[in-house]
Amino acid sequence: MKTIPVLFALSTLALAASAEPALTIYNQNFAVVRDTVSLDLKAGANPVVYSGATAQVEPDSVILRDPAGKHSLQILEQNYRNDPVSQELLLSLFEGKEIEFQNVRTKDSTQITELIPGKIIRSGFVPGGGNDQPIIEVNGKLQFSLPGQPLFPDLGSDTILKPAFNWLLQSDRAGSFDAEVGYVTAGFDWSASYNLVSPEKGDLCDLVGWITMNNNSGKTFENAKIKLMAGDVNKIQPQAYGGGRPMLKAAHAMVMDTAMEAPAVSEKAFDEFHLYSIARPTTLHDHETKQVEFVHAEKMYAPTIYVYDGAEGFQFYGLNYEQGYGQSDNKKIIVQREFKNAETNQLGIALPAGKLRFYRRDDDGQLQFVGENTIDHTPRNETVRITTGNAFDLVGERKQTDFHVDTAEKWIDESFEIKLRNRKKTDAVEIRVVEHLYRWNNWSITAKSDEYTKKDSQTIEFRIPVKPDEEKTVTYTVHYSW
Repeated sequence: MKTIPVLFALSTLALAASAEPALTIYNQNFAVVRDTVSLDLKAGANPVVYSGATAQVEPDSVILRDPAGKHSLQILEQNYRNDPVSQELLLSLFEGKEIEFQNVRTKDSTQITELIPGKIIRSGFVPGGGNDQPIIEVNGKLQFSLPGQPLFPDLGSDTILKPAFNWLLQSDRAGSFDAEVGYVTAGFDWSASYNLVSPEKGDLCDLVGWITMNNNSGKTFENAKIKLMAGDVNKIQPQAYGGGRPMLKAAHAMVMDTAMEAPAVSEKAFDEFHLYSIARPTTLHDHETKQVEFVHAEKMYAPTIYVYDGAEGFQFYGLNYEQGYGQSDNKKIIVQREFKNAETNQLGIALPAGKLRFYRRDDDGQLQFVGENTIDHTPRNETVRITTGNAFDLVGERKQTDFHVDTAEKWIDESFEIKLRNRKKTDAVEIRVVEHLYRWNNWSITAKSDEYTKKDSQTIEFRIPVKPDEEKTVTYTVHYSW
């Protein structure tokens, strides 16, 4: 079969990217792309085709400029085509031309394959995803259906199948130069994750932080300078453009830059957010997930904290006389790890939100997974406290031992007993007993077995040391008045 070349009667320049592209990736499926394109323009209006953008670009976000400031550029008109490759689209490329159609029919129980030449009068393709009925001329007659499976000639180049901008550029002067194009695109995201490794005993841990980047933009970025923005960046959710692109969501952000002897990732404050820059250029292929280590701390102090909150979930919502309110059969003592994000604790870098996994080495050196949770964006010199699970060998028990209310005199007296049992064989622990004073906002502790700390207007905390195989009892009485 004769190959039919694809001809385009446009006086345009097809632009390809040169130099290193740059990406700033945000958490929720978008990025800002900066690329370099070579232009050779005459003074006045120039039709230009640029096919170097992603398949999920926001067309109205495009910025084109001469970074050297020698040429004044203006986009007089911009048309963007990003139709998904389909049979109808390929038919449209050959409208007015003849191709072959493969038809299979049965004659005398034998399948016969024949090639039928047909001229494409109308492809049926409608830009944006719609379809009309095709019209094909076969043997001098028109028919409103395909005479068989279309067999398309080699296009020679796949550029026509790529998303493309058709620009009409106004230049104040003639010349060749490298222009900078920037735009917002969907199809990118990143996330942070952390692994904290503890020894068999003790609170000095190692922390490793990873950045995971995902590229589903429809374009590969070779040797790109990648930055990640960390913070709560507001992003309006635009409607999807042609081709069914996903909508963008409200975003978090983060950035990165490196050299062999420098840290893999550098961090700095930027506006009200934080940028992390990957030091060396990185290739990010389409449909690829790439990971980069961005923080590494050794011998970080992260003590284990045990908390018994026997009335968790019961809070002050107004005056309450109900005797049984706040009673719970919760016996679980939660386990938390706490560390300060400070240089004095081997850290001191702004930590983006992400998943934190905890491991502890067994006595034979093998790592065992002991819990995970998430942390929020954490500035330097702030403390991270995160729950890893419930203690197996620690038990709490809380019960109300006395309750009196006098509505005429406007007071309530309430007493509690909290029992703490440590069933560990060798390890003494400190258990933080959290109590919520939820009946009224005016209260005082009139009796107590142990000293407490007032944590806020409705919460107190006892810190109780418990030896191995020991049971400790904490009691207190609270007086409410109004």
